[in-house]
Amino acid sequence: MDSIRDSYVLSNGVKIPCLGYGTFRLPNDEHTTDLVKTAIDCGYRHIDTAFGYGNEEAVGKAIRECGLKREELFITSKLDNRDHGYENTMKEFEMTMNNLGTPYLDLYLIHWPKPLKYRDHWQEANAGTWKAFEELYRAGKIKAIGLSNFLEHHIEPLLDTAEIAPMVNQIELHPQYVQREIVQYCKDHRMIVEAWSPLIRGDINQPIIVEIAQKYKKTPAQVLLRWSIQHGFLPLPKSSSRERMMENADIFDFKLSDEDIEAMKVLEAGGRTGSHPDTAEF
Repeated sequence: MDSIRDSYVLSNGVKIPCLGYGTFRLPNDEHTTDLVKTAIDCGYRHIDTAFGYGNEEAVGKAIRECGLKREELFITSKLDNRDHGYENTMKEFEMTMNNLGTPYLDLYLIHWPKPLKYRDHWQEANAGTWKAFEELYRAGKIKAIGLSNFLEHHIEPLLDTAEIAPMVNQIELHPQYVQREIVQYCKDHRMIVEAWSPLIRGDINQPIIVEIAQKYKKTPAQVLLRWSIQHGFLPLPKSSSRERMMENADIFDFKLSDEDIEAMKVLEAGGRTGSHPDTAEF
């Protein structure tokens, strides 16, 4: 990858830009619309939202007002935890499309594998959801379908009934939480791995990260995003300023050494920052 405009290629041949702009916890207001438009102006072509974020309308307004053709953008959204199963998925997808005001989605993900509402029958609920995903994909309403926060033991039951394999898995991923087993599983099954919280939820000024950043005359955030890219991941950083957006995109003119990456393994003692998919209280 040599620039923010470069893309990975999904298993179905669809291109997905290698760096995305995340919108988690951004409100559903004009401010968010302006931030997404600013990100697009800074060169981002991949925007990640979710029904559960509550900001699809603001993101959709930015898509329509940014001045680019719809096909120049890659838009992801995710199914809410309250609406698993075939019928619920179909209904919520229409709501997402209305919120975004777009004729199609580039990528649609099941947000979490075992929501509280479906915890005693999550395999059945996911199978019904995936059937809906496959129908929407075949109808051309979604260009690619995938998962979020799924581990191996969540994916295997899905594959038992799936006719189309997932193309993406979006998981918490950064040097503090490397998830080697699920990453390798995804690679073995031709799934692109997207990294949420690639900047460790802002805990970036740890000594080893600062040291490596100084070595390359880069910022700690740039080191962390470069780590993702060099591992073949697709990071989804969020920022609320043009300066930081530009900084996050400026990660293609240096390369971390093997020694740097080895030294960063000290961070693994920190572990995850978010919920575990099996025990999340939502």
